[in-house]
Amino acid sequence: MTDAAARFDAIHARSLGDPEGFWGEAATDLHWTRPYTRVLDAGRPPFYRWFPGGGLNICFNALDRHVAAGRGEQVALIHDSPVTGRVDRYTYRQLTDRVARLAGAIAALGVGKGDRVVIYLPMVAEAAMAMLACARLGAVHSVVFGGFAANELATRIDDAKPKLILSASCGIEGAKRIPYKPLLDAAIERAATKPAHCLILQRPELPCDLVAGRDLDWAATAAAADPVPCADTAATDPLYILYTSGTTGIPKGVVRDHGGYAVALHWSMGNIYGLEPGETMFTASDVGWVVGHSYIVYAPLLKGCTSVLYEGKPVGTPNAGALWRVVRDHGVHVLFTAPTAFRAIRREDPEGGFIKSAPLGVFRALFLAGERCDPPTLEWAEAQLRLPVIDHWWQTETGWPIAANCLGIGQLPVKPGSPTKGVPGWDVRVLDEAGQPVKPGEIGNLAVKLPLPPGSLTTLWQADERYVSSYLAAFPGYYQSGDAGYIDEDGYVFVMTRTDDIINVAAHRLSTGAMEEVVAAHPDVAECAVIGVADALKGQMPLGFVVLKAGVTRPDAEIEREIAVLVRDRIGPIAGFKRTLVVDRLPKTRSGKILRQAMRGLADGKAVPIPPTIDDPAALDEIGAALKRAGF
Repeated sequence: MTDAAARFDAIHARSLGDPEGFWGEAATDLHWTRPYTRVLDAGRPPFYRWFPGGGLNICFNALDRHVAAGRGEQVALIHDSPVTGRVDRYTYRQLTDRVARLAGAIAALGVGKGDRVVIYLPMVAEAAMAMLACARLGAVHSVVFGGFAANELATRIDDAKPKLILSASCGIEGAKRIPYKPLLDAAIERAATKPAHCLILQRPELPCDLVAGRDLDWAATAAAADPVPCADTAATDPLYILYTSGTTGIPKGVVRDHGGYAVALHWSMGNIYGLEPGETMFTASDVGWVVGHSYIVYAPLLKGCTSVLYEGKPVGTPNAGALWRVVRDHGVHVLFTAPTAFRAIRREDPEGGFIKSAPLGVFRALFLAGERCDPPTLEWAEAQLRLPVIDHWWQTETGWPIAANCLGIGQLPVKPGSPTKGVPGWDVRVLDEAGQPVKPGEIGNLAVKLPLPPGSLTTLWQADERYVSSYLAAFPGYYQSGDAGYIDEDGYVFVMTRTDDIINVAAHRLSTGAMEEVVAAHPDVAECAVIGVADALKGQMPLGFVVLKAGVTRPDAEIEREIAVLVRDRIGPIAGFKRTLVVDRLPKTRSGKILRQAMRGLADGKAVPIPPTIDDPAALDEIGAALKRAGF
């Protein structure tokens, strides 16, 4: 065992054996307005609470604390917008002043501690300011992905019941201007709950009309407001609601608190990402997703780092070198993005020309998360960068990584296809359908033994019973992740697929993730998806979809035959893998997750509504057309 492995195992063992001592020690790095009565309240399982009785405001710890410590002139936030051609930088002092004044404007509109505020904004610096301003007041923010359809926004408005909505006149997607105001107006019209006011950021690219008596101009209102100090929030007060899709069609509002979230995120910055105060993190995500909440806004600022908020795409703004341009321009130390982004970059720039075109400066590590990172993508990134490429696993509900190669503790050997081991604080297990542990290497349900560490969800908004039934009822004493995978003899976690993507072929349970790993290894394949489709004889059969790398001119049929042989050779004839369809693109959410469930519905001949999270609805139409041509 290496020194790094021994050190990691010792830290992990302590975190599980003495969670109160472990997290109590981590909490001393933050500013508390009053001491907590104990670290963990386990008196009402499964509703565990961290740092009860304590006072902590996450905005103070992310901003004011650093100004008081003499870091006021350090850049806190960089807004890099290739779609507008602008770059704006805000020091900790400037950002604190802007947030305090915006909080004053929000408070003047009648918003106080515990009130909800919906934030419906594009990737602008004001989105981060809005979140921090709500936290400053103790108001509960709920960020809805900018450009979400009116019906989806209305559903979230009715669930959160906000006093105020913060929005903008438009978003910008590449060369397109997306009018937000008509979507907002339609959502408010549909919603039973009507906010008293909307604060609208007028963007010069596409201004909008304001509704008299309800809508206020953001810039003018904030400029006229008096700055306010941070509210005296309890560590257990709700910080935000983040909605994730629910199986019933009613979104689930994940609730996060001030104290536990702040402690966990601050700990993660140094121990997982290996970042120190003053260094720069670039998380190429969106503030509408949990990654944006945690690692664009809160975690980097809690640590005293510089955070890059990017209004652009990994390719197309203007090319496949976009992320590397940001890394070079802003002295980025760590980049965090989705495997999907790298598959897109690899497709457009298979030889890594943009990466190699100039030195990457102080850049030292790439982190990938959002969906499973297939080994070919990981290995390609490693070959191009010759730096650590870290696949890590987490979810909206968990708020921060469950499993990761913790650079700050000491890098462990990489096993492609694995996010390495459970992070300290996370007790990851693999259970069978009866809730019993399985043998190492055997696939099952990935679960986490309770209590969950600080920073994870505390419940669902106004829905304690749904929280239990959704996550805790299937395996009492455990959080059900909804992912399937295995843990090997070395303790490495392998997340293979969602549990509903385990397919039954002639009574054999097979992982579509394992098949995707093989398909992705074909030299002509840029990205792929494998789904299970209904089969009258065998129950289900696998069907592959592949997007080819730029410049591939070989016949599709030839590539499809080679893929079938690859799967048969590496998984075995039992997989029954015979069909692959070559498509121009795969339908994805705007966070980069492939919409496998919708694809499966189309293949099985079901009417599939357009998912509200889809990035490009035409991509799903193309899948339907490809299936029809293939006889499905």
